[in-house]
Amino acid sequence: MKRSLIVFIVAALVLITTAIWFFGTETGINSVDLTHFGIIALLIAFAVFIGIKRLKSEKRGEPVEDELSKKILQKTSSLSYYLSLYWWVFMLYLKDRITLDSDEILGTGILGMAVIFALSWVFFSIKGVRND
Repeated sequence: MKRSLIVFIVAALVLITTAIWFFGTETGINSVDLTHFGIIALLIAFAVFIGIKRLKSEKRGEPVEDELSKKILQKTSSLSYYLSLYWWVFMLYLKDRITLDSDEILGTGILGMAVIFALSWVFFSIKGVRND
């Protein structure tokens, strides 16, 4: 039960720090900041969904981490790492084409990596993994 609550604590901390960042800007909010905030909100919703799913499985008496979930997480991490390398190549290519601050490019790259991981997890959760 304690491990499942960590997901909610981390999601709340991310939401609080994002709100402080969002409302604490003095220069104004541009479209890139709004996009970043939207992506962060989607990732927090994804984390809350995973936390609720874990809590429900714990209440039913199922183990939190079984062999299938470990295998899905392993496949997800390897695919998302591979795709993230191409994401960063795209970000470097994009850096020369448009004018963005380096912190906006870095933030977009990190958020892109999180989205790639979440989409990879959804893909392997739906498709399943082969028994090698």
